[in-house]
Parts: sequence; structure tokens; C-alpha cells
Amino acid sequence: MFNSLSDRLTATFKNLRGKGRLTAADVDATVREIRRALLDADVAVPVVREFAGRIRERALGAEVSAALNPSQQIVKIVNEELQEILGGETRRIRLAKTGPTIIMLAGLQGAGKTTLAGKLAKWLKAQGHSPVLVAADLQRPNAVTQLQIVGERAGVPVFAPHPGTTSDLDVPTGDPVAVARAGVDEARQKLHDIVIVDTAGRLGVDAEMMDQARRIRQAIIPNEVLFVIDSMIGQDAVNTAVAFDEGVNFTGVVLSKLDGDARGGAALSVASVTGKPVMFASTGEGLDDFELFHPDRMASRILDMGDVLTLIEQAEKNWDKEEAARMAKKFADQEDFTLDDFLAQMQQIRNMGSMKKMLMMMPGAQNIRQQLEQFDEREIDRVEAIVRSMTPHERLAPKIINGSRRARIARGSGVHVSEVNGLLERFAQAQKMMKKLAQGGGMPGMPGIPGMPGLGGGSRKAKKSAPKKKARSGNPAKAAQELRDAESKRANSVRTGAAFGQPSGDFDPSQLNLPKGFDKFLGGK
Repeated sequence: MFNSLSDRLTATFKNLRGKGRLTAADVDATVREIRRALLDADVAVPVVREFAGRIRERALGAEVSAALNPSQQIVKIVNEELQEILGGETRRIRLAKTGPTIIMLAGLQGAGKTTLAGKLAKWLKAQGHSPVLVAADLQRPNAVTQLQIVGERAGVPVFAPHPGTTSDLDVPTGDPVAVARAGVDEARQKLHDIVIVDTAGRLGVDAEMMDQARRIRQAIIPNEVLFVIDSMIGQDAVNTAVAFDEGVNFTGVVLSKLDGDARGGAALSVASVTGKPVMFASTGEGLDDFELFHPDRMASRILDMGDVLTLIEQAEKNWDKEEAARMAKKFADQEDFTLDDFLAQMQQIRNMGSMKKMLMMMPGAQNIRQQLEQFDEREIDRVEAIVRSMTPHERLAPKIINGSRRARIARGSGVHVSEVNGLLERFAQAQKMMKKLAQGGGMPGMPGIPGMPGLGGGSRKAKKSAPKKKARSGNPAKAAQELRDAESKRANSVRTGAAFGQPSGDFDPSQLNLPKGFDKFLGGK
């Protein structure tokens, strides 16, 4: 959503690079471009005016003039101010001290409240809670049925005593206030610790809608009132947010449809105008496309500085620890990396979600955004189909895959032979890299890093100071005698165990718990 804003800000900061000192004209030009970028992104004018004023004041102050790198200091200032606009710090749900925690959802019709109720319930269930959904939207056609389906997919029970309306011609007959109150009582009886109440919305803000939301709030006294807003509605988001804040006094904001292609100004405006923090963000259509909103991480994404912390959290949540331990042991034992292992790693990556979204969280991803947008997520499916079309023996020993086998694999997976060839070539390169790393070498094509074992390390001074081998004598008899003396000295050293403090006598390397292949360094066995 913030791609356009990110591109504009990144281009603005590029003009400052290499300048050892920033003049007032440089600061004014930078602030002017930032102001234009924010206005083009549909950020509210009062927010832009205040934001630009703070940046200009700080940029002309001592913290930039005294900085060793003024351009980086400007980026730091913009990053900090963006965090303030987005709420300053991460805000979590305030849980009730006694009884169930009651969460009420409010917002316009079409903002995605019902789907978000299921996402929030599933997210809370994963945190160890026992949520229940309450269908208090009795006006929108089939809203109750939709919530029941979403609740079933999320594995969360739904309290729906009234079916609601099924078409625009039906006249609403149920009392949403009574349903909400009964839902809270039901949660207390069945020991649910969290109640999520889905309320009705309208196509626009009206008095009837606000009165109903206000009466529901007074009846259930929620711990949190979350205002769900469509991130794609633009400047009208601010007016809608102000109206809801005055009507129901919401405690937090949830941004839906954050994966859209709109300019995203609503996200930067609502928190600043209302003073209420953004708490959650919906980033896709799936029930798992939901995350806690971190202002600092979102600011980093906008400035193309990446969001590695969220990426790590997703990996920790979705990565199979047993599979990771198995691969680590296999790596330590220097066993061959097989196509079965390759397939397992691909499935682990798939469990983390969209490949595009993960790569866009990497620092500098905006520079390759066009290539990422052209990336076909179905490529992972094709790779999996190719590998699964192989026999177990072929996965273990891919060198036996000749021309006829490749043609059979291509027919079985529904791809061209060239795609099978490409996969096998990429796998051979990955296998070589894994083997070289396991043996303590560096990655192919990468220079060694001084002082880093296993990456071609070792300092140049150490290499220069290493003792040179003594040149062998040109006299054949003398050379043979030197060779016999060296062999005798080496054999004597092994017998006495000089290198390992081993007492004299027979030495069995298997008695030690040494890595595989290490015994070749002990006595030449």
C-alpha cells in the first residue's frame, strides 16, 4: 500500500547522500518533497502541515548540524516522526482483571468487520485464549451466516440466537442490543475469557447507526472498542474516524485491506487526528493475514528499511523445530543434501506465507519491487510437483536421472523437460554449497571473511607467518634419510599422544566423541 510513498521518500533521501553539510536550502527542498509525497499519499492536510513543521525544526537544529552524516540523521528524524504519527508505540489489548474481556467492533459497512472478527478470534486463540464471537449485526443481509462460516474456519464458536436478515427486502426484527448482552452472559456461563461482538455498519455515518452502537456499548461495557477502517477510502477516513470517536469513543483502530494498492494516507492520518492508536492490521484475505501493528516497524517499511523483526517472528511461529533440528544434525554429520530435504525446506518456506510479502520485508526491497511483483507464487507448486514425480531413489541420487527419466518426470508433473533440467541444475549448485559449508569451506563465489571459520576465513598475517615447509635435499640418499626421519618422528608422536595428551599405548579414536571424519587426522587412519 505504501509503495508510492516509499518510492518518493527514498528518492528524496538519495539527493542528500554525499553531502557533508546541509544548508537551509537543502532542508527546505527536502521538507518540500516530503510534504508533496504525503499529500499525494492522501494524508490529511493538518497532519502533513504538522509533520513537515516538526521535521524542518529538527533538521535545522543542532542534532543535524553536529552529525557526522547529516543525510542519515534526516532519515532518522523522519523515521521517528513517522512512528509518532502512527501511534508512537505498540498498543496491545487491555485484558479484564475479572470475567471475560469484551471487545466491540465498530465501523462502516464494507470495512471488513465480520472477516476481521474471525481473524482476531483466531489470533487470540493462538495466544492461548478462548474467544467466542457474537453476531449482533442483524441488519446486513446474511451477516450472521457469514460470521458463522468465518467462525467455523477459525475454529471459534459463534453465538447467534437470531438469524438476522437474508435480503434487502427483509425488515430487521431482532434487537442487537439484547443479542450482545446475551452473548456476554453466554461467555460467562461457558467460561470464555474473550467476547468479540460484531456490530452493524452502514454505507455512511448516520444518527440511527451511531445510536445503536452507543446503546450496545452502554449495555455490554466493553474493555476495548475497535474502530475498523478501510485503508483504501482516502481522505474521508479522517471524517469517518472523528464521527465514530465522538459517537462511541473507540479505544483503538484496526486497519483493514492494508494489502491493497491505494495510497494509504488513511493509515497515517487516523491515529494522529483522533489520538487513538492503531492496534491491528489486516494484510490479506486469509484468516492468518492479520498482525499486531508496530508503528516502528511500519515506519521502517515505508522508508524501505525493512521489517526483519516481523520476518523473524513469522519464521519462529511457522517453522517446524523438529525439521530444523533434523537438518542441523544432518548438516553437522556432513550427510548429503537430498531432494527430499530440498522439498522439506520449500514446504517450510511456504508455511510462512506469501513469498512476495516476506521478501518485501527485507531492507532495500523497493529496489527490486518490479521483479518481486513479477514473481509467480505458483513456482513453488511446480517445484513440488517435479520433486514428487520422482521415485524415492531418484530423490536420493539425482545423478541417475537420465534423459528418459527426465521426460517421465516432466510428464508426471505437467511441465516441460527444460524446467526439470533447470531444477536439477539449481539443486546441484545448492548441494555443492551445502557440502562445502559442512566441510568448513566458504560459499562458492564468495570471498573469505577474515576470522570467520567455515567461511574461507583466516587472517592474512596468520597465513604469511605460517612456517614454510623445509625444502627436501637434492641428494637422493640424504632425501630418503630425511623422509625416514620425518616418518619416524610422526609415528612416535602419535604413539605418545603428544598432540592430545594421550598416554602411550594403543589409541582408539572411536572412544572419543568426535565429529564424523575427524579420525583421519589421528594417526592417518
